[in-house]
Formats: sequence, C-alpha cells, structure tokens
Amino acid sequence: MLQIHRHYSGSFNPFLHPKPNHSNNGWQKSCNFSYTPVLYFGSILILLPIYCFLIHLYSNFKTIATDKLNIEQLKDYFKDKESFETSDIVKFYLQREPEVKTTTINWRVYNLVQTGVLKRIGRGRFAIGKNRIYIPELSSKIKSIHSKLKKVFPFLRMCIWNTTSINEFMIHQPGRFYILIEVDKEAAQSVFFYLKEHKFSVFIEPTKDLIEKYLPDEKETLIVKSLVSEAPLQIINRINSPTIEKILVDIFCDDVIFAAQQGSEMRTIFQEALNKYTVNESRMLRYADRRRKKESFREYLSLISNLRQ
Repeated sequence: MLQIHRHYSGSFNPFLHPKPNHSNNGWQKSCNFSYTPVLYFGSILILLPIYCFLIHLYSNFKTIATDKLNIEQLKDYFKDKESFETSDIVKFYLQREPEVKTTTINWRVYNLVQTGVLKRIGRGRFAIGKNRIYIPELSSKIKSIHSKLKKVFPFLRMCIWNTTSINEFMIHQPGRFYILIEVDKEAAQSVFFYLKEHKFSVFIEPTKDLIEKYLPDEKETLIVKSLVSEAPLQIINRINSPTIEKILVDIFCDDVIFAAQQGSEMRTIFQEALNKYTVNESRMLRYADRRRKKESFREYLSLISNLRQ
C-alpha cells in the first residue's frame, strides 16, 4: 500500500485519481486527496513553457513565411498585367530563390489568394486584388414567387432573377424587364401552368415574334425557361440566383430575351462587369460550352479583352 501511495504522491499526471476502498481503512487514511488540485496546477506550470514556445515558434514561422511571399515586389511585378498564370508566379519566385520547391510556391499562391493579394479569374489564372463577388438584388416579388413554387414543387431545381440586375452595367436603360424563372426542362410546363392559374402574366420559352406581338406592356413579365445543366449559380437567402458568369453568357447566347442588351450595349455590359467584379473566365467558357457557343464566346471575350487594353 505504501508503494502505491508513493506512486501517486510522486506523479504529475492530473488524471490519476486514486479511488478509496472503504473496506480498507488503512488505504483510506493513507490516500490524501488534497494534493490533486496542486498536482493539476503543477502540470499546467510544467506545460506552460511548452505552449509559449510553440506560440513563439508559430509567430516566427508566420513572419518568415510572409516575408518570403514578397508581396510588394509581386504587386509591382504584375502591376501592368491584366491577368497572369501560375507559371508566371513560379517564374517570379524562381528569380529570387532558384532552389525554391514547386510545393512551396503552390502554398504561397494559396496564401496570397486567401489573404486577398491575388484573385482567381480562371483555372490557373490570376489577377492582383481581392475577389469582388457580384450579388444580384432579390425583390420581394421574387422572394414571394420562389416561396410559392417551393411549396408546390419542393424538389424543384430552380434559378430565379430579374433582368433589372443588368441595369448597373448598361448606359441605355430598357423600359421592360423580365423575371426569369429557370427550372428543369421536365418541370417547365407544370411551373408555367401553375403560375398561369394564379393570374401571373407569364410566358414559356417565348420567341422573338411572340415577345414583340403579345407580351403585355407591364414592366415585369414572368418568363419560364429551361435551366441549362451545370449552370453556375449561387445561393442568396436560400434562393438559387445566377452568378455574373451565367448572366454574361446568357446575354451573349440569347438575343431574344436579351434583345435590349445586344450590340454596343453588350460590349458595355461586359466591360463594366469585368471592371467592377471578379469574373471567372474558365467558368464562363464551361457554361458557354453547355450552351454550345463556346468557340464564338471565346472569340468575343478576346475582342472584349483587346478593347479593354
């Protein structure tokens, strides 16, 4: 018993709590519980220098790592470039550190993006500056329509937005706007008839002739469309809304619904959007490919890029 008691009294493990045996008064007398808080406090005192050392080590590592990023030199190096690729960043660091590893450069790129020094604008493509995310406005009418449709079609994949979202990029403001309700192709007819029954002014996949002859003079008409698979969407207040990439590709591909946004107005929209927000070119090209307009869209992007330079 005495050996066990000495084991506990000499131990600095705070989790060793001897349990008294009430059938053995000798053991109960020999076991003093008053030392437990002292030992626990003592273990903290022993570990405290280790914690301090680790914190100090991490702080120094972070400082050294930040210095290695050469942020100001990087900004100056790419200041005249609208965009650049991973290989350009690798070249930048190799000029300063010929022995630096690729994995180290990849970590630095990740760190630069996370801290807002760089922004991704495509696969392996970057630009200087923070990401500026475009968020379209959701009107009370959009929220109401979305709520109604979700109650009736709870599993419906849907994107809903108003073409007034494009106004901030335009010089000439159109007099007519549409609330676009994009749903799975199989559900489009059901959604259309439901809205029709509830007295909404609604059309489904309208042609140019139909829009010119039969669309009412109301400022906001509902249009039901098929949602293209893999369309780039974002969730805002639990509502699927389009990303800036989707809006730009849709304007380019659909000259019926977006008739007011064609020609020189479309160039203005693209230039304004690219200047004000972070636009992922790779995402646009993937979506344009889904809409079978990838090559013509790529050519148009090149034209816009040349006009911006």
